[in-house]
Amino acid sequence: MPTGSARRTKSSPDIRPRFTGPTTSFHRHASWSNAEPPTASGADYRGVVTDTDARPVPPVAARRITARIHHGDTFDDPYEWLRAKEDAEVVAHLEAENAYTDARTEHLASLRDEIFGEIKGRTLETDLSVPARRGEWWYYGRTVASAQYGIQCRAPLASPDDWTPPQLSPDVAVPGEQVLFDGNVEAEGTDFFSLGSFEVSNDGTRMLYGIDVAGDERYTVRVRDLVTGETLADEIPGTFSGATFSPDGRFIVYTTVDDAWRPDTVWLHEIGTGVDADVQLFHEPDERYWVGADFTRSDRYLIIGVGSSITSEERLLDADDLRGEARIVWPRREGVEYSVEHAVVDGADVLYILHNDGALDFEVVRVAASDPQGPRETVIAHRPGERLLGVDTFRDWGVVAYRRDGLARLGLLSYADHAVSEIAFDEPLYSVGTGGNPEWAPPVLRVGYGSFVTPGTVYDYVIDTGELLLRKRQPVLGGFDPDDYGQARAWATADDGTQVPVSLVWKRSFGEPGASPRPVHLYGYGSYEHSIEPGFSVPRLSLLDRGVVFAVAHVRGGGEMGRQWYEDGKLQAKRNTFTDFVAVARHLVASGYTTPDRLVAEGGSAGGLLMGAVANLAPELFAGILADVPFVDALTTILDPSLPLTVIEWDEWGDPLHDAEVYAYMKSYSPYENVREGVAYPRILAVTSLNDTRVLYVEPAKWVQRLREVGADALLKCEMVAGHGGVSGRYNAWRERAFELAWLLDVLGLAE
Repeated sequence: MPTGSARRTKSSPDIRPRFTGPTTSFHRHASWSNAEPPTASGADYRGVVTDTDARPVPPVAARRITARIHHGDTFDDPYEWLRAKEDAEVVAHLEAENAYTDARTEHLASLRDEIFGEIKGRTLETDLSVPARRGEWWYYGRTVASAQYGIQCRAPLASPDDWTPPQLSPDVAVPGEQVLFDGNVEAEGTDFFSLGSFEVSNDGTRMLYGIDVAGDERYTVRVRDLVTGETLADEIPGTFSGATFSPDGRFIVYTTVDDAWRPDTVWLHEIGTGVDADVQLFHEPDERYWVGADFTRSDRYLIIGVGSSITSEERLLDADDLRGEARIVWPRREGVEYSVEHAVVDGADVLYILHNDGALDFEVVRVAASDPQGPRETVIAHRPGERLLGVDTFRDWGVVAYRRDGLARLGLLSYADHAVSEIAFDEPLYSVGTGGNPEWAPPVLRVGYGSFVTPGTVYDYVIDTGELLLRKRQPVLGGFDPDDYGQARAWATADDGTQVPVSLVWKRSFGEPGASPRPVHLYGYGSYEHSIEPGFSVPRLSLLDRGVVFAVAHVRGGGEMGRQWYEDGKLQAKRNTFTDFVAVARHLVASGYTTPDRLVAEGGSAGGLLMGAVANLAPELFAGILADVPFVDALTTILDPSLPLTVIEWDEWGDPLHDAEVYAYMKSYSPYENVREGVAYPRILAVTSLNDTRVLYVEPAKWVQRLREVGADALLKCEMVAGHGGVSGRYNAWRERAFELAWLLDVLGLAE
């Protein structure tokens, strides 16, 4: 059960799986060399300055020293003043950076348009998702050509026994179809629009939705009567994502955040009453923990989850007595993580608990719901190297998600004998997961599947027969043939001898990777045990079709190879994340896949920290680095407990505020402090957003200024109305990705 995590995670547009298309949610010319670019001797921020050769000159921020003093160490920061977001001079500087980036990339305008056209031309713009059954309705999402946002719809079941989703036409409304929520209508008059919560009550008569129009991930929740079409007076501002109806539809359970953007309080709102009457169900005062809440699929309990990076605690509240007293399942214990699911076995309420108490890669036990701290029955024993990820319970069976050999797996769990039957797939690399399964007792399991070469696919897995029924495969227009592309896994040897997996994707007509050096786009992340799954990407085709090989370095700090893989890339072992990525780059060069002048790297958020670190460690290996919302001033951020997310992330990075050893270790790799003099940096593009609450815009703004001081060719692009996920709207997102891909191709010498 999600607990409201708000970490520095951001999936690359070329990594994010696209299983279902539009969805309905129930319970994100001339290139410069590395020589020092011309600089202005004092920018007035009125526009792009040019030198006598009519070349654009980057804006120069004033140096105003702020001393950061900790543990006897003083760091003189010349650009910390850029943190003043409301300061007109700061805003003017960011706008000047954007103008400079526009001028420097003006020659790529036609290529950007070409790539945007390719993405648009390969996408079925008027499309719809596979309907998911809930109650008496099929729920699905539509997209319409030229419209930025999705449209949420439903259509009535043909009969109570109807479990075959209707074959809907993207262009034709079905009889009885109701448009529940049209994001394009709701977004009118806004520069940014994000839907953070969306749910229909169990009886199908009410809908709640939460909207963010700034990009700061604070949502206003409203309620609509689906019978009359009236928007009710209920309005709940300042919520986190994930608001949900109670099973009887009388209440809304929602979460709010503190000043540091930490989800810390769970509330109960009775529909028809004022927000001032809302009841606080739970508040977590410890700044290391975030909270979240959701109802079990059985609708028997509300589970309130409390979690840090390494510790969790969950509480049960009877769904028919939400003002009652919540019961702690297992009291929190430092380093013990667990999650709870409810089931009914042989007429008794039981809890299936996934935990790591004495089990590094987790195990599953079953306990009585009436006595969760009592005897534990082992359901799935700990298996070293096979990371159990989650248990999902239904009335008659369960589903287990796990990782083995670096790949995600799904298995059906028998309540009677605890046997797990794996759902098998043929491709050597793939990603799989469940989704769109709101019902308690379905005869089928909705499964999402995809790979680097197989577009997102939706199956219904028939429980009784084990048959996989194909419901939809993501349409890819323009003559796409998956057989034209190849995918494989290679292995690179890290400095300490560890074998690091590398995923490769390419177009076969350009030859097999390694036969001769090719341009390579290398992606990495490596934090929070987040795994980069093999997922299909339409925008990526614009690179592959130009001969670029796409590669993913599955470095330590991620979760691809089990919990130990994560442990070996965090805290005082964080450098392994960076050196693993460098080792992968060196392997690609040494094995003939590419050459340094044809290798570009990309990472976002915490992966942007990776980009900044490898730029300092091995600048000679890369022609360019794309850093998306990059966490490059990590030490300054993690030292300040008043900033969003800082305290809850001490378990991931360490606590440099109170621990001198952690301070010294983080200072040794934090990109901003370690920009090097006398080296030739690769070309760098940093992309950020003014309203990002996870990685503040000031980090890349400062980093780019420092890079320019040592002669680096660095660009900053700041979205002035957006958040951590970038711009809103699918066409806007495609144009943003086209901008980034055009820059990458320019670095690789493929912009002509």
